[in-house]
Amino acid sequence: MRVPLTTRDFLDRAELVYGDRVGIVDEPNQPAPSTGELTYREVARRGRALQAGLDALGVGEGERVAIVSHNAGRLLECLLAVPSSGRVAVPVNFRLQPEEVSYIVGHCGARVLLVDPELEASLKSVEAEHKFSTGEEYEQLLRFDTEPRPWSEPDEDAIATINYTSGTTARPKGVQMTHRNEWVNAVTFAMHMQISDRDVYMHTLPMFHCNGWGLPYSTAGLGARQVVLRKVDGPEILRRVEQHGVTVMAGAPAVWNAVLDAAADWDGEIPGRDRVRIIVAGAPPPSRTIARVEAELGWEFNQIYGLTETAPLLTINRPREEYDHLDAEERAKRLSRAGVPALGIRLSTSESGEVLAQGNTVLAGYWNNPDASGEALEGGWFHTGDGGTIDEGGYLTISDRKKDVIITGGENVSSIEVEDAVFSHPAVAEVAVIGVPDDKWGEMVTAIVVLAEGQTATAEEIIAHCRERIATYKAPKRVEFTSEIARTATGKIQKFKLREAFWSTSDRQVN
Repeated sequence: MRVPLTTRDFLDRAELVYGDRVGIVDEPNQPAPSTGELTYREVARRGRALQAGLDALGVGEGERVAIVSHNAGRLLECLLAVPSSGRVAVPVNFRLQPEEVSYIVGHCGARVLLVDPELEASLKSVEAEHKFSTGEEYEQLLRFDTEPRPWSEPDEDAIATINYTSGTTARPKGVQMTHRNEWVNAVTFAMHMQISDRDVYMHTLPMFHCNGWGLPYSTAGLGARQVVLRKVDGPEILRRVEQHGVTVMAGAPAVWNAVLDAAADWDGEIPGRDRVRIIVAGAPPPSRTIARVEAELGWEFNQIYGLTETAPLLTINRPREEYDHLDAEERAKRLSRAGVPALGIRLSTSESGEVLAQGNTVLAGYWNNPDASGEALEGGWFHTGDGGTIDEGGYLTISDRKKDVIITGGENVSSIEVEDAVFSHPAVAEVAVIGVPDDKWGEMVTAIVVLAEGQTATAEEIIAHCRERIATYKAPKRVEFTSEIARTATGKIQKFKLREAFWSTSDRQVN
């Protein structure tokens, strides 16, 4: 017997098994009326009402529904309900400029556009056949008195969502995720993170990003409570961990740095000690951050590696029994690796050192972009664009984005390794390392540094600090201080923006 694996399975099970349990606790502080606490039965009922509303608009199977929203209960409903009806959800980065949102809506051909009330004014120029705010207009779209048309032929290979890449180097590409992609990612993620109906998951990760890494599906299917956090704020995260008994969260290193800062001023015991486990991705975190999370917060640190194109789970690095006897520094070092392949994932590296992946979470292709699809999936492997190495135990270590490798004096230098050394200086709050053109070295290793509040340091001090920790040729030869480093919504440093000031007169990005 073969039954299609579709995202509908997760909400169906939540309604059947955990119908009377509070499933979603919506953000109370938002411009739209909060939906408050909803049981999974109510979530499923609202999902069917949304499907009936889309029926009434004549939006059929396979057609796209775009949503531009901060984290909110209604965005979560859309992720659960829209694909379940055979339609395609397109969650859009709410930090994009109007012209970027307009491009995505037009490129995917979305007939429906849902916009967070806070973004209505700025996105006024973005057009779609049917456009609604996710406040009162969204509620008027729901039809509770009508049963929606069922998906005529559920197909696990049908597109469930289109997730547009952050566009850090070019026009964003629409990553097509099938129901099978989403289903396998959600189940595998839940298994590796041992999620159960006793968990409380808080959405510290933007839901638009890889559909919240698929965790809305994982947690719904297993009956875990989901707490919506609209905007990342260190003190507020600690307050809600305490208020709701949160046990699981996910996000980029910048989120946990904000929590660490807030913890320094927290009055009393840090909430969630020996209870909370966090899942970190988006950028390889410095080992110092990992050690601080476990020592200062008492939270379990877990790292994953993946991309929008892989749903995202490719590898996972959890604290193993073998790590229990290690000192804090060595334990943090082990956890700083990207991890081992998740169940069903196969990894390799090309001759140039690029990380290659195979698995059921790899994208079906890029929407209306066959050339990019063919390039990304050449040879039956997904080409990640990341450079890395795999050790004999199967652990992947990401050395760099291939385009971020700095070649100085004929030697390859990993910017990540240099960033880790710079970040270990106590005065450094943030750092990005890039190569800039240099007549002598070809490319000069340059650190862009944000100092911690109230701290001082000179370029010479930071360079000397690094030379004590890494090979001299890897240490920065130049340090520039700034007040802010450009990042994407998911915490990734936009190095192409940092390079612009140094490479603007060059017709190439290597020297």
